[in-house]
Amino acid sequence: MSFVTEYTTPSGFKLSLQTGLFINNEFVAGGSTIDTINPVTGEVIASVQAAEREQVDLAVEAAEKAYYGGWKKTSARERARLLNKLADLCERDAEELAQIETLDNGKPLSNSRMLDVSVVLTQLRYFAGWCDKNHGKVIETEGKLSYTVHEPIGVCAGIIPWNLPMGMLSWKIAPALATGNTVIIKTSELTPLSGLKIASLIKEAGFPPGVVNIITGYGHIAGDALSRHMKVNKVAFTGSLAVGREILRAAADSNLKKVTLELGGKSPNIIFDDVENLDEVVFWSRMGIFFNAGQACCAGSRIFVQEGIYDQFIEKFKALAASGKVGDPYDPETFQGPQISQRQFDRVMDYIKAGKEGGATCLQGGERVGDTGYFIEPTIFTDVTTDMKIMQEEIFGPVVAIAKFKDVEDVLKMAHDTIYGLAAAVFTSSITRAITMSNELEAGSVWVNCYNIINENSPFGGYKMSGIGRENGEYALANYTQVKAIKINIGNPM
Repeated sequence: MSFVTEYTTPSGFKLSLQTGLFINNEFVAGGSTIDTINPVTGEVIASVQAAEREQVDLAVEAAEKAYYGGWKKTSARERARLLNKLADLCERDAEELAQIETLDNGKPLSNSRMLDVSVVLTQLRYFAGWCDKNHGKVIETEGKLSYTVHEPIGVCAGIIPWNLPMGMLSWKIAPALATGNTVIIKTSELTPLSGLKIASLIKEAGFPPGVVNIITGYGHIAGDALSRHMKVNKVAFTGSLAVGREILRAAADSNLKKVTLELGGKSPNIIFDDVENLDEVVFWSRMGIFFNAGQACCAGSRIFVQEGIYDQFIEKFKALAASGKVGDPYDPETFQGPQISQRQFDRVMDYIKAGKEGGATCLQGGERVGDTGYFIEPTIFTDVTTDMKIMQEEIFGPVVAIAKFKDVEDVLKMAHDTIYGLAAAVFTSSITRAITMSNELEAGSVWVNCYNIINENSPFGGYKMSGIGRENGEYALANYTQVKAIKINIGNPM
């Protein structure tokens, strides 16, 4: 049975879309199907196979068999070779991957080309370099040889979101494979297509059957089954706080599997009046909130501007936000594409309504763009207070709330008035203030005079309720390994 759908994009690019479940290096049928929707038009792109609990069991069994059947003892050099080969194949098919990502997700094609594909390549190659460098230690102990080894966990699951589909897939599989684990990835049911394309490249690269399995399914079925499975030893999840709680419960109720969670945020972007180039600040601030149609976990959705430049900032920010084209993601002039789905569109519009009804001033935007697809104007709220719903809850859309502040004490109090702590930004010309604020802010990442700079070799993760653990960089390796201590008696009889 064939699981391929032929599709031609609006730009004329011909695609052969994989729609099966990738289990044991083959595309197979699921227990049901899910329609994946083009957010630009609201029309069906293709029907993909969906995993029920039975198919999750098959994927886990394949991963377990591969792990104990040889992958566990595969040399670091071979793992690195395979990861680099996969990166080479993704680079070869970069345009196809970008076209699929834009079709399924709606983000501008220019972003898919320059950012999303690039993330995949850099992640795979970076962690390929770690395969033979994740060492234990020799520990000085009296009369004994003591040393540690870093061993893989075994079967790992990754549950990825819809906002950065192939990027998040690479964040999960690269460190897991580099450290010798086998993997099951559950893509979002909203954006499965780029992951399934990468699945075909995994087979072409020569990974043994079962080492990587990629399935699509609903969270409450396939995601829950993975989180509760007694043979899954680790689950990594990127998504909402509510689902993160459910995964923690499932892990606790099953085998106490290791859990990594990245659960979003309500990140503060703090702008002091000593900045030297306000235009640059405005540029980074727009990128911080309206990139990816606001659908980013670390979006700078709360902007705090010091009193002395507040009015000037508002004027420039309004103008730049209004200048960005919202619409066709295949148009090279487009800055912002649609929200991912009708449900997400409605959710964002409900927050805009709540902002207006809550007493904030909708300074700009707040309306739908066009009459097809899920497009929303870049929306700016002012006259906000920290207790407002739009200042407390993650909106995950092109909506920003801007407040003014007096001094450091004032802005830190407002910035910390949140359950989240994923990221923050500080704009200032004072190196002393930059360092002081970076040290004070309760966030896993702090950007100074920039925003949304995320690299494969530096950690990413949150404080407070933004999650558990770190992804990227050397820190990510600890999430996929367990440490064994070995002690050998040397010439020390009883």
